[in-house]
Amino acid sequence: MAKKKTLFECQACGFQSPRWMGKCPNCGEWESLVELSADQIRFLKETGGTPSAGAGPSRARPITEIDEEHFTRIPSGSRELDLVLGGGIVPGSLTLIGGSPGIGKSTLLLKIAGNLARSGQQILYVSGEESAGQIKLRANRLGANDERLFLLSEINLENVLKELERREYDFLVIDSIQTLYSEETPSAPGSVTQVRTITFELMRLAKSRQIPVFIIGHITKEGSIAGPRVLEHMVDTVLYFEGDSNSELRLLRGFKNRFGSTNEVGIFEMRQDGLADAAGFAGKFFDKEKLQSGSALTVIMEGSRPIVIEIQALVAEAYGHPKRSSTGYDNNRLQMLLALLEKKLDLPLGTYDVFINVSGGIRITEPAADLAVIAAILSSYRDRELSAETLFLGEVSLTGEVREIPALQQRLREMETQGFRKAVLPAKPLEKSGIKCYIAEEVSKIVEWIFV
Repeated sequence: MAKKKTLFECQACGFQSPRWMGKCPNCGEWESLVELSADQIRFLKETGGTPSAGAGPSRARPITEIDEEHFTRIPSGSRELDLVLGGGIVPGSLTLIGGSPGIGKSTLLLKIAGNLARSGQQILYVSGEESAGQIKLRANRLGANDERLFLLSEINLENVLKELERREYDFLVIDSIQTLYSEETPSAPGSVTQVRTITFELMRLAKSRQIPVFIIGHITKEGSIAGPRVLEHMVDTVLYFEGDSNSELRLLRGFKNRFGSTNEVGIFEMRQDGLADAAGFAGKFFDKEKLQSGSALTVIMEGSRPIVIEIQALVAEAYGHPKRSSTGYDNNRLQMLLALLEKKLDLPLGTYDVFINVSGGIRITEPAADLAVIAAILSSYRDRELSAETLFLGEVSLTGEVREIPALQQRLREMETQGFRKAVLPAKPLEKSGIKCYIAEEVSKIVEWIFV
């Protein structure tokens, strides 16, 4: 008699094990491993195989004989969303949007649904968290009312599929995937098995009917989308909302995009009439009139556009163990820069608390802001205000060398546009500009130019 195969799955992170364990070795949750049924194990094998299973084996062909796939992107009515998506919505695409509660995921998608409905598309907005009346109130505020926008308050996947069979829809929004459940999978809504099953069904729906599907996903306390990692692998595009929910600015960043670049970021502004494309956002991340000691300005690249931002530093005498904390900047890189300042400039920062903050809720992902961080730290340490007309651009290495950065000319042009006249750089720019450049090839020279 064949031995029965068993498989246990963590309901918190999706980790699988052939035997039960009290504590999940992947996420550390206790009593989270649940035994899967034979039907669930069979489903895992089916979804893990190729989509053409049962249709006979496919044959490999030379890549030179393969025709390119051409598709026409659909404008969403939002310039910032189209920028992040790579130019518009791709038919048959499956897009996942995550973010903190209240940051604007549902608001953005309802407004996009209204835009598409006004352009003649048939939209189905499925919500398992709110009633149709609640969504109607938000639609009134957003100006998203249109007879081609249909609302469905439902958490049963089979009923959603029946509605899609009853009427031809061109666009589908799921809010949110953690609230849906399938009767074919005997587990609670939001569980790893349910999320995997529903995502697989939505993927087949999108690809077979060429319907763009947008999914809203909850995030965990660590900031990742709740559910198994396979959820992010199965979808075509993964977008994350960033920023403080108390701030008016929101950033939509792409972390995966099969139809475009992941370097672009969309900037939105929360207004009374909902989430809208930020207009004139260039001056929202700094204020030249209110710069004080501990503040330095720099230019970062978010995709193809430069943004002038303010970096704030606070250096205070430590009582006990010194603290190092940063918001919007890599804390490990901050530790490296502080060690470099102690070695190269003989600053006794080991007895001081150091805090770094990037204003506006933006997160820096490139090293071009290193020089500005050092300038802000020195300004706070000496309690001297920096020039409001000077920006700091450069990457700092472990040897104390200030290295060149990419897209320098674009950054300098943005500085001119914003009315700045001075910049501290590692090398002279190749093209002429109206910016007066001060050269600092190493960290020790930054002190000579820091108060120009």
